[in-house]
Amino acid sequence: MMRSRRMKGLPLLLLAALGGCGDNDQLEVTQWMSDVKRDTKIVVRKIDEPKKFTPFVYGAVDAVDPYNPIKLSVALAKMQAKSNGALKPNLERRREVLEDYPLDTLRMVGTLQKPGLSYALVLVDKAVFRIKVGNYVGQNFGMVTKVTETEMELKEIVQDASGEWTERQAKLELQGSK
Repeated sequence: MMRSRRMKGLPLLLLAALGGCGDNDQLEVTQWMSDVKRDTKIVVRKIDEPKKFTPFVYGAVDAVDPYNPIKLSVALAKMQAKSNGALKPNLERRREVLEDYPLDTLRMVGTLQKPGLSYALVLVDKAVFRIKVGNYVGQNFGMVTKVTETEMELKEIVQDASGEWTERQAKLELQGSK
């Protein structure tokens, strides 16, 4: 009998619990959405007119092709003729010892001073060499142009992609011993 009373009260309890899950919150949300739709003004900005497209007319159809191989070879011949008396290394002179080493393997480790003459001390392969203005170093015909207490400046002569000789500046800076 006790059991039957409990069973009769259970459906009532469930109905009361579900009754608390009313749609009061849903009504508030629905009301808010209606208010927002009513109060919000839709603004559509006018799109600018498209710019008028004017096609480009290529007028150089009958002109000479700038990449014509004959024209390029003539221009290259003119450039070489102009540079014949220009800069080039002296290949007849006797090469110096430090010209066998790339410039990045040479380390300036000090200087020596004599009245009117400065020497840079350069370390390569555990040997120290005295270098003065006029000596050649490195594999690019680098001639020493200036020696100071902190660096040695060079003028190298190298070939560019077209085969012409050009000058470029380089320098070795004083480095501490390792």
